[in-house]
Amino acid sequence: MNNPIYPGITLNNHYRIVRELGHGGFGRTYLAEDAHRFNEPCVLKEFAPQVQGSYALQKSEELFEREAGVLYKLQHNQIPRFRELFRVSIIDRGYLFLVQDYVPGQTYRFLLDARKRQGLRFIEAEINQLLIQILPVLEYIHSLGVLHRDISPDNLILRLSDGMPVLIDFGGVKEVAATVESLFAEANSTPAPATRIGKLGYAPVEQMQMGIVYPHSDLYALAATVLVLLTGKEPHQLLDSQTLNWNWRSQCSLSPNLSLVLDKMLAHSPSQRYSSAREVLLALSGNPPLQPQSQPAYFAPTQPPEHSPIPVPIPLPTPVPKLPGTPVRAVAIANQQKMPAWKMVLFVVAVLSSMGGVGWFAGNYLLNLQSKIQTISPIPQSSGPKQQQEDALRDRFSKLKIDDRFYSGYVNLVDENFYAKYPELGGRLLKEGDDDRQWRERWQKIGDELLDKLENLSSDARARLGTYDTTDLDRWKTEVNKLNLSSRALYDLADAKFFYWFPRQPRDRNIIGLPIGQIWQAITADSLTALQAGATVESVEFDSRAKSKTLTGNLKPGEGKAYIARFAQNQILSVNLQAPPKSTLLSIYSPGNTNKPKALLQDAEGLSWSRTLDDAGFYEFVVVSQSSQPIAYELNLETK
Repeated sequence: MNNPIYPGITLNNHYRIVRELGHGGFGRTYLAEDAHRFNEPCVLKEFAPQVQGSYALQKSEELFEREAGVLYKLQHNQIPRFRELFRVSIIDRGYLFLVQDYVPGQTYRFLLDARKRQGLRFIEAEINQLLIQILPVLEYIHSLGVLHRDISPDNLILRLSDGMPVLIDFGGVKEVAATVESLFAEANSTPAPATRIGKLGYAPVEQMQMGIVYPHSDLYALAATVLVLLTGKEPHQLLDSQTLNWNWRSQCSLSPNLSLVLDKMLAHSPSQRYSSAREVLLALSGNPPLQPQSQPAYFAPTQPPEHSPIPVPIPLPTPVPKLPGTPVRAVAIANQQKMPAWKMVLFVVAVLSSMGGVGWFAGNYLLNLQSKIQTISPIPQSSGPKQQQEDALRDRFSKLKIDDRFYSGYVNLVDENFYAKYPELGGRLLKEGDDDRQWRERWQKIGDELLDKLENLSSDARARLGTYDTTDLDRWKTEVNKLNLSSRALYDLADAKFFYWFPRQPRDRNIIGLPIGQIWQAITADSLTALQAGATVESVEFDSRAKSKTLTGNLKPGEGKAYIARFAQNQILSVNLQAPPKSTLLSIYSPGNTNKPKALLQDAEGLSWSRTLDDAGFYEFVVVSQSSQPIAYELNLETK
């Protein structure tokens, strides 16, 4: 049966479905807009246990409401806020939905997969930060008698707004769904054992086999998640099925303290694990509790303790200072103002008149303007070959879901490339008929080639073409600074793809506000997303006694990679890049903590550089390809 819940439908006169986010054993998850909150995005989780009979349905709703009450009392910045539980009937079938806040960001599963495609994994510094940021969340929920029961890379989101991990998809409601099905399954006179919640390999054995859970069950799952992020291997690839021991040391090298902490979190015997998230935090800080706390073997989440301990704040490390960023794209960006619409119309008309025609689509451009200016009378459109080719391009434009506001800019770009490639035409207007048929086909080929490039953008970046402005540059600067990168590094990565796509574009041209600038900004938006996913950035850490670090990588045409490394003031830094001749550009940026941030090296083809550093903090190294072929490179950093 086709799913009766589809994009565009409004449920409960309240929530408009935008798209499906995923589905599992108990139903689907949707992104929706809350009509009662100015179309604010939210998440709808559908739970549809296969039960029959009014009593079973009533009982299941009571159980769901009880569990929803548990979620309602969770008020934490790193847990999506629970909004409500509601039931709707569609085509004589009841649906139960749980509504929560939407968290813009990517799951750690997505981030790991993105890194694995680049041959990368999470590093120890990132894991330490993740543990320090997520353990207080577990301490909070455990203090309320609530367990997550399903921690994994799929249920942790790196929030885009502040880079904090968010815990999603609590297992309690899924446990209710499983219990309902086992208790009220059709044609089952004897209730079947309830399905255990938790992912095989992530949840400890006692949880999967007996459904017995305790706070250390969540800590076990968190440690398993951490090892997956560090090694890129799934638990069954690291866990000995005979001894149930974790064999991960051959896959990654960690500091002795973190190794011991993970081993204790993953101990096969529950009594040997940490009893609380606070104990893990203290152990990570190098200050384990003097007297281990005694604990019962297990904790039943449906019967929370009457008195829950009040969580005591753990001091977190001082936040890493954010780097300032200076846009390298266009000198006059900050002071640029939008041209009023009426002036734009006059400007376009004047340009068209002075050129004597800029292409056989120029008339269509004016028609688009006429649709917005009611004082101009409509002109009937031709249905000849020109119109057919235009319709074909418009159809593809629509399929790519590009905003119509960019169509006129797209036509201008095609005209610009067409007349630059065929200067013998002198910019004359193309005609109908066989005389200009080949020229029209060449124009359309250039148009198709441009759309081929735009097809490589993400759907979100494409959808915003025609609407980017300078406020996006300010927002991206703020976002990339959160990654300890400057906007200069972001723009270098964007430039790599942009100039690979448009090699004839001058590098010193101010393109912000132009149609070609819209494409550059869309590429920049995607470049920022890749950085936030960890796909194009790597934090470099030197071993305790090492004075040099060698980094290797592969770049496809138009690709780049950024590295971040912390150095002290007055250190002598030598940088050497080994790559095919004239295949790469290297840029080095200072942190700007003590002195004004600056480009120590920018878009340089030279392979060696050395200098005494006049600032302390995170230095940025950006390697981008300017080759038309895939290349391999080796970047060596050496300090004295």
